[in-house]
Amino acid sequence: MYAVVGCNECGNLWLLSDPDGQESATCSRCGKRHRVAKLKRFYTDEDRAAARQARAALLANKRDESESFAEVAHVADLERQLEDAGVDDREYLEESGLDVAEIESAGENASVGAGQSSARSREEIVRDAVDCVEEPTESEIVAYATDRGVPEDAARTMLERLVRSGDASESGGRYRLL
Repeated sequence: MYAVVGCNECGNLWLLSDPDGQESATCSRCGKRHRVAKLKRFYTDEDRAAARQARAALLANKRDESESFAEVAHVADLERQLEDAGVDDREYLEESGLDVAEIESAGENASVGAGQSSARSREEIVRDAVDCVEEPTESEIVAYATDRGVPEDAARTMLERLVRSGDASESGGRYRLL
């Protein structure tokens, strides 16, 4: 079962799946928490697509666009139109006179620093430094992190943040993870 419900705080309309099986729901726009039993149900249906269509019609009506919405057979048609509208990134860059291959290469080079995969965050690299370096002093940790693409000031900030949050400790100039 799907229900189109509305927030009494900001007027947002959203789909709620299995409304009878939930005690509360949070508005996706303003974050207000609602008791599901008290939410106004504008439309209910077993079919998700029908509930989406009803929500779209309610939104169009709310914005005085009912006539425009009536010209579209289904909300899925609007999604297809959106996919076909505009230009893609490659076309935009080419029309701007930029070399797409060069941009892609620069992006790949920027995401891989000193042999490290871009999947590692700055904080993870600083944590690795605390664990891996032989003498985990601030200068050694910062050197390790900068060799792996973390800016020096960011490495120092991350190290301070780890200590302040209690994830690391510093004693006698040496750091360790807790």
